[in-house]
Amino acid sequence: MTNALIADRDRFAAAHPETRIVLGGREWGYVAAGGNGPALLLIPGTLGRGDIFWNQIEALKDRARVVAVTYPQSGGVAEWADDLAALCRHLGLQRVTVLGSSLGGYVAQYFAATHPALTERLIAANTLHSVAEVATRPPYSSDLDNGPIEELRAGFGRGLGAWREAHPEQAELVDLLMAEVGGRIPEPELRARLNALKRGPELPPLDMPPARIATIESADDPLIPPAMREAVRARLTPSVAYRFEWGGHFPYVARPALYVSLLEEQLGLAVTGEGWGDGAVRAK
Repeated sequence: MTNALIADRDRFAAAHPETRIVLGGREWGYVAAGGNGPALLLIPGTLGRGDIFWNQIEALKDRARVVAVTYPQSGGVAEWADDLAALCRHLGLQRVTVLGSSLGGYVAQYFAATHPALTERLIAANTLHSVAEVATRPPYSSDLDNGPIEELRAGFGRGLGAWREAHPEQAELVDLLMAEVGGRIPEPELRARLNALKRGPELPPLDMPPARIATIESADDPLIPPAMREAVRARLTPSVAYRFEWGGHFPYVARPALYVSLLEEQLGLAVTGEGWGDGAVRAK
């Protein structure tokens, strides 16, 4: 049986192949679309390349300049934030709305704190506020440098399998993520992503008015527990906190139209997708 999500992502990837660029001595990938309108920088989590945001890129590319990145095989949060600043300068982006999900949300917060002149808005999505206890939790508690990659991949597989059993309606999403962790994300990249949080720095103070900050969370996110969601909001004091009643850890894939709507709102564009209120909450 054909997986419609994978087929659609693959169609997009074929039409928008990654551009490779060396930044800070590390090779990044990125997908760029659009040329006019506000600039949007999209940073994925551990289980995604830049094209994991294909729905948002396609929906916004005629009205915004969208750049979605794929992590390199080395470096960490601080280095990546500097690399992304260099990418913005390379592409001529003077101010960007930066959205990061999960690991990307942590990188986005670090980017906004250390490169305020480049940051128009910050959207921290399905993410964490601190790496203080990350090293004690699987898979970060494993030997990320020398442990068999098969064991690391299998650990993700068990978690995704449990999500599939609990949410059979999202089986296609799980299959897409299994393909990512199963090899579409190469071993060195996967290890680097995991180590980025395990060995990551604590976040610097953020000097940005709440009016330019938003958060995104899901009530059924299995990876970001309620206390952590509250801590993210407490740290950032966002003007808007978007809450998906369902969507798990990947609402941009599970509920793409609604995700586009919140991005349109944050970018100051006309909202063309679903309205808030149907299975989601927009809280000031």
